Amino acid sequence: MNNLENLNILITGASGGIGTSLSRAFASSKANLFLIGSSPDKISKLQKELPSRDNINYFSVDLSERENVNNFCDSIIDQYGGISVIINNAGITDDNLFMRMSENSWDKVFAINIDASMIICRKFIRGMVKNKWGRIINISSVVASTGNPGQSNYVAAKCALNGLTKSLALEVATRGVTVNSISPGFIDTAMTAKLTDDQKLKITERIPMGRMGTGDDISSLVSFLVTNEAGYITGQNIHVNGGLFLT
Repeated sequence: MNNLENLNILITGASGGIGTSLSRAFASSKANLFLIGSSPDKISKLQKELPSRDNINYFSVDLSERENVNNFCDSIIDQYGGISVIINNAGITDDNLFMRMSENSWDKVFAINIDASMIICRKFIRGMVKNKWGRIINISSVVASTGNPGQSNYVAAKCALNGLTKSLALEVATRGVTVNSISPGFIDTAMTAKLTDDQKLKITERIPMGRMGTGDDISSLVSFLVTNEAGYITGQNIHVNGGLFLT
């Protein structure tokens, strides 16, 4: 990774499994980090895990409320001038069979998994275009390509995120700004930790590489996509799943 000196990097969902790996990956750089967690407790825990540095900023923001997201972005622009790299990683699930799924469950998943990402991109993209350089990386999911029973809300939101990625990439391609998405497969995080040993065994049997991925498998790709060397890659949805889904 280049030193990313003076770049402002925003990571949502920074205190989650993949988010923690992303935060660690950039904590050693010379970038200014803006790490968002879903609760004060989670972001406090992350702060204890990372090195104490003046260029790492921590925030607890409820991304399910549009007003919160808008206000947060405005405050970053006012205080720091904007963001150079956006990593939209925050996401939640609220599973149920579609015929039993409430509208509240649908709305809640969409609010965080796509609406918050849309607002963040819209708020900061103008500054990237003005500077003729920027990186947007949206963390999607393999199920956006395969579907998954009981997750119609989550799958639909991730499909929307992939669509936003492609359309936005086309709009800013001549401005030095790249927009890509990454679709992790089964990653060893707190979310998959809830699975039983039998469920984990059945999952790993489906993965050609024979193991779940790690947060570092995702952060290593993100670390490359933010570099100048990745400047000709845009509008792509890149799968990282150990061969689980091949196209």
